[in-house]
Amino acid sequence: MMATPNGKNNSKVPTSSNMNPKVYRAEYAVCGELSIKAEKLKSDLVNGVSHPFKRVVSCNMGNPQGLNQKPITFFRQVASLVEYPDLLKDENIELTLKLYPSDAISRAKFLLEHVGSIGAYPHSQGIPHIRENVAKFISERDGYPADPANIFMTQGSSAGVHLTLQMIVEHPNVGIMIPIPQYPLYIATLSILDTKPVPYYLDESKDWGLTLIELQRSYDEAVKEGIETRALVIINPGNPTGQCLTEESMREIIGFCRRNKVILLADEVYQTNVYQPNLHPFHSFKKVLKSMGPEYEGQELISYHSISKGMIGECGRRGGYFECEGLDPSILEQIYKISSISLPNVQGQIMVDLMVNPPKEGDPSYEQYKKEYDDIYVSLCNRAEKLWGAFNTLEGCTCNPADGAMYLFPRVRLPQGAIAAAKKKGKTPDQFYCMAMLEATGVCVVAGSGFGQVQDTAHFRSTFLPQPELFDDICSGIKAFHAEFMDKYRDYSRL
Repeated sequence: MMATPNGKNNSKVPTSSNMNPKVYRAEYAVCGELSIKAEKLKSDLVNGVSHPFKRVVSCNMGNPQGLNQKPITFFRQVASLVEYPDLLKDENIELTLKLYPSDAISRAKFLLEHVGSIGAYPHSQGIPHIRENVAKFISERDGYPADPANIFMTQGSSAGVHLTLQMIVEHPNVGIMIPIPQYPLYIATLSILDTKPVPYYLDESKDWGLTLIELQRSYDEAVKEGIETRALVIINPGNPTGQCLTEESMREIIGFCRRNKVILLADEVYQTNVYQPNLHPFHSFKKVLKSMGPEYEGQELISYHSISKGMIGECGRRGGYFECEGLDPSILEQIYKISSISLPNVQGQIMVDLMVNPPKEGDPSYEQYKKEYDDIYVSLCNRAEKLWGAFNTLEGCTCNPADGAMYLFPRVRLPQGAIAAAKKKGKTPDQFYCMAMLEATGVCVVAGSGFGQVQDTAHFRSTFLPQPELFDDICSGIKAFHAEFMDKYRDYSRL
């Protein structure tokens, strides 16, 4: 190796041997090996390389507009006007009125009065007017008042989760209870923060339900190991499992947190993705907590929401918020300080404002907004049902229905031949199965081991977001692949 003038070797400063080991430990299965392979296959098809399929379908991410979900027109109209306010000048307004409805124009003008230039730094906690609208939305949703001072705007919910976990994790022996299966954001963040995940298991046989017995078992085992458990993460509706918690279950969870002095972190980003609202409605933890009476005053709760999901699907704009309930004022001051280091982007906040305050009945844009919103919702219901039905026809496969969110999480019972073949390749059985599916069909899903699962079981997560016109081909392709895969590995002695 060449020597530098000062005699030292001319090597790179960060290397695989000296970089932060916590980064190595962090894994994010949604964008892991299968996703990388899918991008390679997409490139192959563009460059004329032949594969057994015509397109790659990315069912690995909850990325609605990445799978051609149409943006809500009114939201994009307002966003474009605040982005280019010259269209609102008197000399241009006649042309603008030909292109935009009057309520989009008035909303953009009103926002600009409160925001100023969207290219300027915003308030550290978030634009005050937008936080006021978020508080009004929460108050109307729950029937209990919300305080804008307790609301923090974020770059999507992920940034809010990371910020609040930073505040909670004092030392490596702090434990955070997380559901299994869980969204990999949590385990990855805890790895980077060098702290302890305390897993509790959802019950697949009971539609991924959660029992108080399981929560207490998880907490008590952590105590025996000397772990100081400080927070409990709940994802409702569930990711990757799609369940909606009952109000009774939520009350039990809140009671558990109260008894064990644990802060509740409620990931509620899929609150409008609820497909059987009469049977399995969404209830916010804020609403349930407030309904439990004065003895629960002071119970600490942080709840998260986002523009990335629902019928909006504006993942790339990175907008969200979290609301704090029952936190010590000195902690809110520290959250404000940390928020000031990485300010929330303005366009994301504007989209949050539109999410919580959409066109109302009687507004010029209401009919179009309502139709677009309802069309997306009905289509998601239909696609969830179709994919659920397809998975349950597969040999050795069972799948709970999606009551909410954007995913199905089927269990596959693989032949011993497939398990042995996976071991030879150094992969888990579900990773082996999912890679084979991708290479045969072009459908990219995520192996269940990336979310956590009961030992010796195999699952995968798939969105039901692809365009409706692709669904028949997707379902038939998966059925054909699965049958061939099971036949191939049914008797390993023949391989």
